Amino acid sequence: MRGDPHRDRRTTYVRLGFMVAIPQDLPGSPEYLSKLRYAWRVCSVTSLGMVLIGISGSTLNVALPTVVRHFRADAFAAGWVLLAFLLVNTASLVFFGRVADLLGRREIYLTGFALFTVGSLLAGFSPGIWFLIAMRVVQAVGAAMILANGTVIITDAFPSDRLSQGMGVYIGTLSVAQLAGPTVGGLVADTAGWQWIFWVNVPAGLIALAWGAFTLRRVPRGPRRPVDALGNLIVFAALSAALIALSEAGSRGLSSPVVIVGAGIAVTLVPALILVERRSSHPVLDMRLFGERMLAFANVASFCNALARSALILLVALYFQAARGVDAVTAALGVLPVPIGMAVASPAAGALGRRVPPYALSVGGALMSTAGLGVLFLTVDPATPYWIIGVGLFLCGCGSGTFLTGNTTQVMSALPAGSLGVVNGFRLMIMNVGIVLSVAVTLSVLTSSVSAELRGQVYAGTLSRVSPVAVEQLMDGFRKTYAVLFAVALTGALTAALARARRDPAAR
Repeated sequence: MRGDPHRDRRTTYVRLGFMVAIPQDLPGSPEYLSKLRYAWRVCSVTSLGMVLIGISGSTLNVALPTVVRHFRADAFAAGWVLLAFLLVNTASLVFFGRVADLLGRREIYLTGFALFTVGSLLAGFSPGIWFLIAMRVVQAVGAAMILANGTVIITDAFPSDRLSQGMGVYIGTLSVAQLAGPTVGGLVADTAGWQWIFWVNVPAGLIALAWGAFTLRRVPRGPRRPVDALGNLIVFAALSAALIALSEAGSRGLSSPVVIVGAGIAVTLVPALILVERRSSHPVLDMRLFGERMLAFANVASFCNALARSALILLVALYFQAARGVDAVTAALGVLPVPIGMAVASPAAGALGRRVPPYALSVGGALMSTAGLGVLFLTVDPATPYWIIGVGLFLCGCGSGTFLTGNTTQVMSALPAGSLGVVNGFRLMIMNVGIVLSVAVTLSVLTSSVSAELRGQVYAGTLSRVSPVAVEQLMDGFRKTYAVLFAVALTGALTAALARARRDPAAR
């Protein structure tokens, strides 16, 4: 086990007549090569998990208008097809990180594959929009089990000098999934039917479950510590209230009773959460683990990056369908520069990570994402040439891939082995809060510029059929949305620059 001072880490070789003691973890030793081979097999398993979740999210982002039209859903329900998954996934990440320490990381990880697959299968049989939302919750629980443990499994498996490479491939597979997802979503929505948006996950889930059961080794369970049930419940309630307030702010206005009550509950629960967590022996939000400046700023930068990038594919897909009037397939092709950029940048950043500090990758990626959003903000218009939009999207994708690889490596390399599970769950929860808020804020700001009667047509992708005036109103919403996302991305870049450790982990 990594970091065990009591284990004899030497192997004796006879070379040129001399007895040579070589550390087992020295690159080139048989033990090192064996560990590296197992690490890449583990990477293949965790990468399948990222593919499963990435395809699921990116297909639905493009095909949401098709689902909305099929169920004739209103704007509120349409938003919660996405938000329900993000909310439950976010609120349960730390919980399943702790549960995995108790019950076994391999067991919880594989259970996540099974749940996600079952939820996907049943979602395709949904008789109504709210049953579909319920199945999205089941998917979210499975995804939380996968995400809370995948990064930890990768970190434990790889030698420290190869971690950035493994992380680059791991994150790069998400990019590949997001690359395939929009195209798959557009084609499926227009040809096979909306049900197959969910059913395409079933064979992938079964393959991932079988390969994971065969590959992953059982590891000793951690010490039995209590789960912070009350803390998890308060986090879930506060996020729910905040999301309801945000999702309704665009349609009903800031003075709406729903918005006021939701915001009030969320604000009230924050000090309650702090009080509960201070008294908990094993809090869900253990801020003591983030007392170091680098970890604090790196996680704030991760939050800002997630808030700025996560709804971008959804936003651009709505732009092509609602403003330009194209079909789902064309919209899917239009958003491809984002995942292409991520697919190119993530493994490239992983390879560079052996020579370039993760800190530099994190800052450079954040600045690249900011530049891409700046291009989109300055050129938003129904008649903008596609190549300009493509450049902006590609920069955003490259920036996100580079940032995620650098930021994740920077944080995970700085943690003691005993805290990986809980801290990684907390890290992912912070990032997922950014993802949740990204979708909620984007949809709220975007639709605030059109009348209440037209908001449903934005989600259904049919607004361009109404009138040029309605489209111009929507363009105002796009300009406001891109301005908000640009400001958040710039804040993230500045925060990433402040996350420089006194001693960079890459230099160890």
